[in-house]
Amino acid sequence: MSNRDVYVEKMKAKLDDWNADIAKLEAKSDSAKADMKARYHEKIDELKQRRDEAVTRLEELRGASEEAWEDTKAGIESAWDSLSNAMNSAMSRFK
Repeated sequence: MSNRDVYVEKMKAKLDDWNADIAKLEAKSDSAKADMKARYHEKIDELKQRRDEAVTRLEELRGASEEAWEDTKAGIESAWDSLSNAMNSAMSRFK
């Protein structure tokens, strides 16, 4: 398995973790009061948008040539960092 394949599998596993975290937030929002429910949904929408961006970057990485994947990797790491920071913030805010 190439370095790229290992990296892609690692990122897919992380996406699965983030999807599970988003699902937890959605479950919590169901039992929240109206004012908090709006905050949950706003943050969940933001997280889903960032997740979708990360998925797009991951697909670009998968399609990149073996020679170009290192360059493409920088873009995905930026999207990943953004999503990771947002996810950590949301999970700590809505504990």
